[in-house]
Amino acid sequence: MPTPKRRHSKTRGRKRRTNWKLERPSIALCQRCHNPMIPHHVCPTCGYYRKREVIVTVKKM
Repeated sequence: MPTPKRRHSKTRGRKRRTNWKLERPSIALCQRCHNPMIPHHVCPTCGYYRKREVIVTVKKM
């Protein structure tokens, strides 16, 4: 691979990296238990996805 002939400025590198930002994950409410969850994932609280039980969860006593 060829190497650069001249040094790039700090500004040029920083312009390229301006879009390297983190995004917050979107949060939806579960249709069954109304707790927050990640969309298109199984609800960690009740274990349901699209009105079907996918994971059997054990409730705390």
